[in-house]
Amino acid sequence: MSGSGVQKGQSRDDPVACTQMSDDEEISLPKKQKIMHFGMDEEEPIRISGKPTAAEMSEALKIGIEAGNINFSDEYMEMEEDVGKEKQIMLEEFERRKRARQINVSTDDAEVKANLRQLGEPICLFGEGPADRRERLRQILARLGEDAIKKRKDEEEDRRQQEKEHESTWYHEGTANLANARYWLAEYSIRKARERLRKAREFQLIPESQRNAKQQELHKRLRGLNIFASQIGDTRPVSFCQFSPNGKMLATTSWTGLCKLWSIPDCQLIKTLRGHNQHVGAMVFHPQSTISLSPSVCNMASCCADGSVKLWNLESEKPVANIEGHAPHRVSRIAYHPSGRFLATCVHDNSWRLWDLEVNEEILHQEGHSKAVYDIDFQCDGSLAVTGGLDGFGRVWDLRSGRCIMFMEGHLKSIYGVSFSPNGYHLATGSEDNTCKIWDLRRRYCVYTIPAHTNLISRVRFEGTTGHYLVTSSYDNTVKVWAHPGWSPLKTLSGHDGKVMGVDISPDGQLIATASFDRTFKLWTPE
Repeated sequence: MSGSGVQKGQSRDDPVACTQMSDDEEISLPKKQKIMHFGMDEEEPIRISGKPTAAEMSEALKIGIEAGNINFSDEYMEMEEDVGKEKQIMLEEFERRKRARQINVSTDDAEVKANLRQLGEPICLFGEGPADRRERLRQILARLGEDAIKKRKDEEEDRRQQEKEHESTWYHEGTANLANARYWLAEYSIRKARERLRKAREFQLIPESQRNAKQQELHKRLRGLNIFASQIGDTRPVSFCQFSPNGKMLATTSWTGLCKLWSIPDCQLIKTLRGHNQHVGAMVFHPQSTISLSPSVCNMASCCADGSVKLWNLESEKPVANIEGHAPHRVSRIAYHPSGRFLATCVHDNSWRLWDLEVNEEILHQEGHSKAVYDIDFQCDGSLAVTGGLDGFGRVWDLRSGRCIMFMEGHLKSIYGVSFSPNGYHLATGSEDNTCKIWDLRRRYCVYTIPAHTNLISRVRFEGTTGHYLVTSSYDNTVKVWAHPGWSPLKTLSGHDGKVMGVDISPDGQLIATASFDRTFKLWTPE
């Protein structure tokens, strides 16, 4: 076996046997033998002496190409590509698992759930425990990147910032009359603010024992409130009521479209004012009406669901003027500025308007709410106005600059009533969420939430002289009196058979009037 290099049972034609030959022997390949697996066929055998050189291999390939016997199988190439892809997928999977092992995940299950929620993944799968949940979060972070949670938080913060910028208040260039009115309001409010601060300092000079005694006496008197008079106001629900500045008359409005004036305290009808054709939302007195204002000039204003606003005197049963520009949008509430020169209207086109009655012009059309503006009230100085909207938000506006200086966010549903305290920095909002919130302008946030009623609050009013108590009316058929400060309940006024739609306090604080869906209004006074 040493000379031939061929083992027993093998022939020279066996390719395996050829590998055992010495290098100096010649290799004879038969016809049709495939060389290098390229499928090259030759009619004559190719003699290769010893180990094939590169030149011989190149020549063999060249001959095979010229003969047309080189065949690269497509299936073979596809197999190579598939194998490469599988290797790549396996390498990526190994890398992912390696990254996953290096990621630290919190052991707090609540934090894990919060992170899953932040990434938009289900916080819990069927049959999944805390350990499985942690592992799922780890695998997700390995796929998305360890900083995926931080990126999602940044994206959420950017989105909120964009929404906040989108909801920002827009200001438009006003007219020359608006500029003149702002200068006038600034001078007027500064004088009134000086007077208010002087009274506040004088009140602080009173010994605390005397102040507490007076407050206790007031609370005792309010706990004795009872029905003094009840009168049928109209054939349909009575929607609003307000005392005249001298306290001797009461104005009521109705869904019949009629406005009526009643004498106080005997509740006798003085006059019926006809001019509206639909539900009347409110009727308010000029601040100097029945005091220094002539009965023949404009003493009152009213608004209606058809968008009409009418001005009245104390002598005629017909309106003396109309304020046009709101139709077809509903006007829900109106309010006189403390100076009496301006009239504010709340419109269901998501805006409120300020009218200068001296020049008979709309000087301000203020937007800012995303839904209808329902109620408005002025600060006693005349420098600020607060609005409440059906969007559940309140806004405080500086009339001297036109800016929104405070955004009141906290109610869950629509705001139906707003009121400024005589101290100038407290204000109240009543909402459809059955609560009344007290806001402090100095600190710019809600200082107290009163769970006042079991149904929506239709109106809130501070006592106009000292502001030592607050009244709220509700659709739960009651009116409640609350101490200020402290916000403790003093008295619940029950007597109406229907929703209480309006409430007001007489200027001297001796009477409380309520208007109801049961078509009556009532007067309440201490026994």
